[in-house]
Amino acid sequence: MRLLGQGSNLMYSITIFFPMFNEEDNIIRSVSCARQVLEEITDDYEILIVNDGSIDRTGELAEELAKKDDKVRVIHHPKNIGLGGAVTTGFKNGRCEYILYMDGDNPFEVSEVKKALPHLEGYDVITGYRIDRRDTLRRYVYSKVYNWLIRTLFGLKSRDVNFSFKICRRDIFQKIELKSKGSFIDAELLIKARNNNLRVKEIPIEYTPRKGGTSTLSKPYVIIKILFEMVKLWPELKNRHEK
Repeated sequence: MRLLGQGSNLMYSITIFFPMFNEEDNIIRSVSCARQVLEEITDDYEILIVNDGSIDRTGELAEELAKKDDKVRVIHHPKNIGLGGAVTTGFKNGRCEYILYMDGDNPFEVSEVKKALPHLEGYDVITGYRIDRRDTLRRYVYSKVYNWLIRTLFGLKSRDVNFSFKICRRDIFQKIELKSKGSFIDAELLIKARNNNLRVKEIPIEYTPRKGGTSTLSKPYVIIKILFEMVKLWPELKNRHEK
């Protein structure tokens, strides 16, 4: 990691990116909060919005934010390709030394990133796990079953596979190629990090329930796509693990 500055005044090089699909209710708050926190940490930062084919005003609002602030960039997908595709775009196009992926519905306060700063020099990937989740019974069951499946099929011991708080060194993507187009992307990233002997650190993160927009993660078609990609990538990920 590159640390800028002199003496005890360290400056971190950080990209925060938001994969967004129809998040017009959240985008302004997301970018505003990210800017406020990053300005407290460093001058070397950027905020990247990946507009994944939104059909509401997300893309329009993203462009307006970028015109007002040269620290904000936007990449548009002409059509929706899914969370995994948007996350891959974000990691490939982040310009700073460390890249933080977080969902556009503000699942945690951006200030939580400060918890990761002491660990940046010692780890390649920092992944958060939710505390005080307050999930509905259905989402709680889905999460428990999913984490159990990932542990059983791939041997990955992670407390909260699908939580979007993930900070990665930009250079790890010279070793890791992400292929998932859907929500299996989080598991794929952590499994490939493990398989490539990267240093992974889990930290607790205060969870913030969605305040606007509609989540699609528990929709049947999303779950089916996760299972499909899990089966499709199992030979590659499992074989690497067994070696």
